[in-house]
Amino acid sequence: MSKTLVAYFSASGSTAAAARAAAEAVGAELFEIRPATPYTRADLNWNDSSSRSSVEMNDPASRPAIAGALPDMAQYDTVLLGFPIWWYVEPRIIDAFIDACGLAGKRVAPFATSGGSGISNAERRLRELYPEVSWLPGKLLRRGDAAGWAKSVVK
Repeated sequence: MSKTLVAYFSASGSTAAAARAAAEAVGAELFEIRPATPYTRADLNWNDSSSRSSVEMNDPASRPAIAGALPDMAQYDTVLLGFPIWWYVEPRIIDAFIDACGLAGKRVAPFATSGGSGISNAERRLRELYPEVSWLPGKLLRRGDAAGWAKSVVK
């Protein structure tokens, strides 16, 4: 029997709510990707080019440190990977998670939350950076979409 993990990073709580709903809908385990140094409100100010998030997003090689132990990926077949859209793509901490966990051969479905951007640029970037992952179509989740989407992915 396959086992599913919902791994997510949430800066404001929107992605966390979607991740919880998705995990509950499919009986998946939940893992929060937390930065070793939590983001402050000033860090998240995308209008400030010197804010921490702006500096990270302007450096494609940036890999923010993750707090705590990472999940043992050997026990999972499918990962629902959630994040907010930052600068039209995934936050660099998502890249740090993938680098650290090694998702080669896993079925991974990205999902995102956003105030106005789509997920297509993030999907394209993730496929280019991590071709060894078996990427499933992603979804930009709006309020209430998470459970139905998760059920459609984890059949």
